[in-house]
Amino acid sequence: MGSRQEADLYAPVKAFLEEQGFTVRGEVNGCDIAAVRGDDLVLVELKVAFNLPLLLQGVERQRLCDTVYLAVEAPSARSDKARWADVQRLCRRLDLGLLAVSFAAHREARVDVVCEPGPYQPRRNTKARVSLLREFHRRTGDHNVGGVTRRPIVTAYRESALLVAEHIHRLGPSRPRDIKAATGCAKAADILQSNVYGWFERERPGVYRVTPAGEEALKQYADVLPPPGEC
Repeated sequence: MGSRQEADLYAPVKAFLEEQGFTVRGEVNGCDIAAVRGDDLVLVELKVAFNLPLLLQGVERQRLCDTVYLAVEAPSARSDKARWADVQRLCRRLDLGLLAVSFAAHREARVDVVCEPGPYQPRRNTKARVSLLREFHRRTGDHNVGGVTRRPIVTAYRESALLVAEHIHRLGPSRPRDIKAATGCAKAADILQSNVYGWFERERPGVYRVTPAGEEALKQYADVLPPPGEC
């Protein structure tokens, strides 16, 4: 794929359009491919790989006609395929068509229509929206800087675990029901038993203490401990 040239995509895309009755010309007024069939005009921009310049070219071509395709070599590497779905969604959002050109040894190149140009109404992910809003409202404040990853994200669950750890650190080994009563943290027992972060250990049946990792976390997150009762 690294040695492929944009010109290698031209012949397969041209043949694909001609099979549908279009007359095809290359490099017409700056457009990589212009195809005409009666009153229909189709413009295609070619790039070996999907990138921002290709996307900007496609948007610019929409000033000339409604039917604009971006043509790229079909992804082969697993990482490219993982990104492919995002590329498709982006093209649909911008009313751009997408063509994938596949090359194989001893076979003619194949062109597949990945998506057609046209109006796109994204489907809302209601479950993800509800989850996001729940997490938003459960947090006690804005303890993360967007885009910064120097320390783990302070989630509502992490806030609750910190509250439990702070209570034990301050009062000594405690029982889940006592922690719940003192802090208002309804999930105290689950947090202690799950011990997701390795901050707790059982001192004796039903009684927990904070581990050295928990003590370190209390120092690291001293600025984000939620007020008592908010968990």
